Amino acid sequence: MTGDTANGRPFGDDISPALSCDPRKRTLFGSDTYFLESLEQLGTLTADVDGFLHRHAALLLKPDAVVSRQIPTTVDWLARGGFRIVAAERTRLTRTAVRALWYFQWNLATPQRRRLADMFMDSCDALVLVVRPEADEGGAPPASVVVTERKGPTDPRARVPGQLRYEIGRYSYLLNLVHTPDEPADVARELGIHFDTALRERVYASALAGDDQSARARELAGQLHSEVPERDLTFEPAAERLKRAVQEAEESLASGAVRDELRAARLAARDQDGYRRLMEAIWRAGLPLDAWDVVIVGTHVLPMKRTGLGPVLDGVSVPDWQRHMAQLAVR
Repeated sequence: MTGDTANGRPFGDDISPALSCDPRKRTLFGSDTYFLESLEQLGTLTADVDGFLHRHAALLLKPDAVVSRQIPTTVDWLARGGFRIVAAERTRLTRTAVRALWYFQWNLATPQRRRLADMFMDSCDALVLVVRPEADEGGAPPASVVVTERKGPTDPRARVPGQLRYEIGRYSYLLNLVHTPDEPADVARELGIHFDTALRERVYASALAGDDQSARARELAGQLHSEVPERDLTFEPAAERLKRAVQEAEESLASGAVRDELRAARLAARDQDGYRRLMEAIWRAGLPLDAWDVVIVGTHVLPMKRTGLGPVLDGVSVPDWQRHMAQLAVR
């Protein structure tokens, strides 16, 4: 049985090994409400729950993808890679949703990373795409694992041509524009976070129908683009705008320690340490500056990951799944 309590009774359901190659994840997800509600609902729509989650992946185009206008590029990249969009819906990345999505990895996030994420994640709606391979190849790893590998890593320095994150913008560790669930189990859980029962049923029904929804994805992208202005997410222009804004703020402040600290930090902002000092001074002063400029600069110069820790649940690779599938085949 999935993990036992002190009195010997299981605290969660048994999760199919077809949904995750990580036994620890299967234990944790067996009592996760988001996962269970989503899986139960899918089971009312199809008898082949494992197969559906194996064949489908999901992509979350975050607000940084919206303001940088990279959703159409993503739709094109998916088509070139042989993936069909079969469902598309808007979602809102509230503070609660962000912590639910990355619950098993957020223990690594620094306070600065959490603060910066809260500044932009809820700035506008995001877009969720459900996709499946055009060619249904028997014995292939799950679509979610393949899409995650092709998407590219979080670190912009490690991305290579052809990966989605390379094509849509190598901005910073946090401004990575797109997120994908790692495994079939994560697809179910994250759809459970994004959507309530009624909207999730519409997403699953659309995916089960299998029709090409790329036109709908472009339509939703157009709606989002009409609601928020386009932004340049590159560091240098944002850094210059931020320093000008700080200088203007200095002029409105009375003489004193706060003004002196801001001025000294602004003049020292020439390298990473200098910009980190500027960011800290801005936050201590409580300046109401442009959120995107603060986020762009902050994600380049502030620490993003707590050292010496591992995630509660780590990612998995295509080779991991190939080994797992070979083990399942001989059972």
